Amino acid sequence: MPSRKALIRRPGPRLAEGLVTHIERAPVDAGLALAQWEAYADTLRTHGWETVEVEPADDCPDAVFVEDTVVMFRNVALIARPGADSRRPETAAVEEAVARLGCAVNWVWEPGTIDGGDVLKIGDTIYVGRGGRTNAAGVRQLRAAFEPLGARVVAVPVSKVLHLKSAVTALPDGTVIGYPPLVDTPSAFGTFLPVPEEAGSHVVLLGGGKLLMAASAPKTAELFADLGHEPVLVDISEFEKLEGCVTCLSVRIRDLYA
Repeated sequence: MPSRKALIRRPGPRLAEGLVTHIERAPVDAGLALAQWEAYADTLRTHGWETVEVEPADDCPDAVFVEDTVVMFRNVALIARPGADSRRPETAAVEEAVARLGCAVNWVWEPGTIDGGDVLKIGDTIYVGRGGRTNAAGVRQLRAAFEPLGARVVAVPVSKVLHLKSAVTALPDGTVIGYPPLVDTPSAFGTFLPVPEEAGSHVVLLGGGKLLMAASAPKTAELFADLGHEPVLVDISEFEKLEGCVTCLSVRIRDLYA
């Protein structure tokens, strides 16, 4: 059976202080957030993913959004250099975690910045969002790390949301999905399917046609079910208040030793 691991990191005591850029700040219930995070992790395990918990970073409010700290391609981990200074201390424990899993480790260096949430992988194509958190030097370093391994790196503009994957993700067949008012250039993607809700733009491929997605997108879940997929809904309302979504709460690592 293919190896499927998911890095996760539990929310810390300063979660409510997390950064917000494109939405109004709203109160965050830390106790409810922890319960939602535990349910999210349980859902991953229920669907065949081994969760690997990264050491907490309690001084970093946004550390629960572990996806932003590393980009994986095959067995190579590119340790991010987050675009927000306050998030840079988050990467050290993630680097240790991926090294323990046997990954080869590369790094993004100054002046480059990359957030993992700006990177969407579809097969060997890697879309990277050039926007507020990822700069041109970061895009160049991503290319240098992964193109020699067979990746095709495509940079696309991001201006209406925090990260590329705040606007688009992809279905198992590679169709890119997004909420049109928040997607800069739908034509940048091979096949684009508009969805009726912002939260419907975000899916995690669990395997076997199952799509992990937020409970706040019921119309999109109905659309996906009608297309033959199996939505698996989780309530992540407290993380949505911090511009979080189902993708950014884990780093999915498939077939590490393939």
